[in-house]
Amino acid sequence: MRVHNKTSEWFVPDGTELGEALERTTHLAIAAHQDDIEIMAYDGILKCFGSSDKWFTGVVVTNGAGSPRNDLYAAYSDEQMQIIRRAEQKKAAYVGEYAAMALLDYPSGSVKDPNNPDVVEDIIEIIKSTKPQIVYTHNLADKHETHVSVALRTINAIRKLPVSYRPKSLYGCEVWRNLDWLQDNQKIQFDVSSHSNLSAALLGVFDSQICGGKRYDKATEGRRLANATYAESHGTDSSQSLMYAMDLTPLITDDSLNISDYIIGYINEFSVDVRNMLKKLT
Repeated sequence: MRVHNKTSEWFVPDGTELGEALERTTHLAIAAHQDDIEIMAYDGILKCFGSSDKWFTGVVVTNGAGSPRNDLYAAYSDEQMQIIRRAEQKKAAYVGEYAAMALLDYPSGSVKDPNNPDVVEDIIEIIKSTKPQIVYTHNLADKHETHVSVALRTINAIRKLPVSYRPKSLYGCEVWRNLDWLQDNQKIQFDVSSHSNLSAALLGVFDSQICGGKRYDKATEGRRLANATYAESHGTDSSQSLMYAMDLTPLITDDSLNISDYIIGYINEFSVDVRNMLKKLT
């Protein structure tokens, strides 16, 4: 596997040879930070868990050096935090029975630099080696710059690939902004009600974040519960836990589509919907 950073690392939880581990991949997540995968791509983890013919591979692009820290980790340096966060991500990969886990180890600044081709080239190599059917990444309306950058690099990487290597579906998922504002017919809904113990275990291994002052475990569980309850205003709940995603597939099937225009189209439809309701009821 040819990637740029000498400090990057691959981890295969069950000890399978790396090439074989990557070839069995059906679901791939490309995320900015350690624990983003477990928050945004749990649908893929759940679909592959315990399966013999579906396998989940995760990719974390950044090194996690800038994460907030408190309590036990308050005095940890950026270098120490990187070691801790790598270990936590490997624990999650083991718990979730991932096919493989890639830690590309880029600083955020490199990921956000549109003139740096390295991240795109690494993602190209990974997708060529895994040939996934489904790819999960961040959504284009996320409020975290590094998250949006990873989504853009992922789209650009897939667009550089021959059609035969491209996934069937690309989903932009929730982390630093909910997607409940999407029109109902635009939402990709993932029912993740089963194996709630697995979800808790996956998020629970990221102690440096939870103990460090960010209750991502509770917040993620709460968001999924809220999505399920508020999904339908005139009916009973059909799910106990629901995740939303934005369908980015058109951006990798039609390279002529402008990425900015695509996401602004979603936002404009939301604006029109609100305006029409106010006009109707005023």
